[in-house]
Amino acid sequence: MIDYENLGKLNAPFFEAYEKSFSETLRGGWYVLGNNVQNFEIEFASYTGAKHCVGLASGLDALILGLRSFDFEPGSEVIVPSNTYIATILAIMHVGLKPILVEPNVHTYNMDASKIEEKITTKTKAIIVVHLYGKACEMDRIQAICRNHKLRLLEDCAQAHGATFNGQQVGTFGDFGCFSFYPTKNLGAIGDAGAIITNDEELSNKIKMLRNYGSKEKYVNEVVGYNSRLDEIQAGFLSVKLQKLDDINNHKIKLAKLYHEGINNSFIKPVIQEGYKDVFHIYSIRHPKRDELKSYLLENEIRTEIHYPIPPHKQEALAGVFGTQDFPIAREIHETTLSLPISYFHTEKDILRVIEVINNFNS
Repeated sequence: MIDYENLGKLNAPFFEAYEKSFSETLRGGWYVLGNNVQNFEIEFASYTGAKHCVGLASGLDALILGLRSFDFEPGSEVIVPSNTYIATILAIMHVGLKPILVEPNVHTYNMDASKIEEKITTKTKAIIVVHLYGKACEMDRIQAICRNHKLRLLEDCAQAHGATFNGQQVGTFGDFGCFSFYPTKNLGAIGDAGAIITNDEELSNKIKMLRNYGSKEKYVNEVVGYNSRLDEIQAGFLSVKLQKLDDINNHKIKLAKLYHEGINNSFIKPVIQEGYKDVFHIYSIRHPKRDELKSYLLENEIRTEIHYPIPPHKQEALAGVFGTQDFPIAREIHETTLSLPISYFHTEKDILRVIEVINNFNS
């Protein structure tokens, strides 16, 4: 059986270093906002080219605290892609703002920059872009729109650690880059974890207060804050894996190249563009008989996933939020997408087997 993901196998190369880090943390006796968090924040900021990094409890918290730090008036509008994981939209709603959905480019699956301005109103305060599947958005055009309309820009980089647009790391184009370190990510922890990067020292300091009950001095609370601190143990693990992030990304890029060259053209494959470094957190193909294809692959001992089966505007949790609006491009993507195995532990032999089987579908 070729698993879609196996976290034990994925993390096996790091076990010895993880155990050493855990032991040192355990015996050191400082378990919240200690040296591990500080060190990782410095290391991740340096890796991305940002000036500041603030470790948080999750990627969702990174989006929530980023939005909260702007102090937008309740009911203000935030533009967000219709094709994303629901967390991006939940963050907007958790801080009392209104999500305005923009359809994706059907080829890249990311927000279509040409469709943004038609959704901007006097209530629009920010844009959240999502670098979906590990592919950067069209950041030059989106930055220009934000400048022209005086909008804040947040980047949801949960799936794009190390991805670049024209040589610049995602997360460094806007006010904030928001990262998840969920275990399956290219830079994954052994539990929940997240971070924000920014070049704005004032915003960085505000996020540090918000994550710690609104306090920068113990028992002195300046703002209404949260408890969203990156755990010391997870920070130690992340420092270990960060040293190998480029190796992880390069391995996935190599496997993606095999898929791209080997899978026949009856399947819609990810678009490859000049100026983009895609890191393939997910390798998604599309096919009109997606569910049959998924079953066929499982019958042939290949596990796959669907990212994601239900578009946000069709989720029960968001019933009534978007009224009768339909987003047909997002819906089409969600109905036809299938994610193939592309983990750090997969071998070229695994991927060649997937290619062999998939090319025989309906042959």
